[in-house]
Amino acid sequence: MGKPDTRRLDKAIQQTTRMLEAVQNREMWPLNGRERRAVLGAIGSGAYSLHRGNGTARADRKLDTAWMSAETRLTSEITALRIERRRIVAEAAKANAAKKSSGWW
Repeated sequence: MGKPDTRRLDKAIQQTTRMLEAVQNREMWPLNGRERRAVLGAIGSGAYSLHRGNGTARADRKLDTAWMSAETRLTSEITALRIERRRIVAEAAKANAAKKSSGWW
């Protein structure tokens, strides 16, 4: 019994980590449709209220909330992928130990 095959999960973890770093740098490409609409809507409403001479506090809060929800989503995805990887490694180790203990002597 060899090592468990976790390459797919490792690649997904690495990709999601890259996406999280991009969101922390306020890049738009890793956002899903709902998050992208929320960010663009907050930017639009902030520009409109600024044009009318009002403050942008509400738009800033909406923008911060949209970015935080994207960070939360990606963080939970990374956590779920790491838990799944741990489960696969533990399962393979358990199977390997069972195979060794079922020996003839």
